[in-house]
Amino acid sequence: MKENLHPTNYRPVVFKDMSNGDTFISRSTIQTKETIEMDGESLPLVKLEISSTSHPFYTGKSKLVDTAGRVDKFLNRYGNRSKK
Repeated sequence: MKENLHPTNYRPVVFKDMSNGDTFISRSTIQTKETIEMDGESLPLVKLEISSTSHPFYTGKSKLVDTAGRVDKFLNRYGNRSKK
């Protein structure tokens, strides 16, 4: 196997799901500028839009999260086409 192939700077990193606020710690090499205080120590923070705790496939709930109103805008524009 080749030497020096894998990164050596693995460290604990906090991943935060921004849709529901859940956090978990995992090891990663990702570079971040933000930190968070967790378990008495300051750890790098990575913000996620969606994770397994909020994704409908993993939760079993079919929930539509529309923060920008795109679904309503689409329905207003194209939703009543079948009535004409």
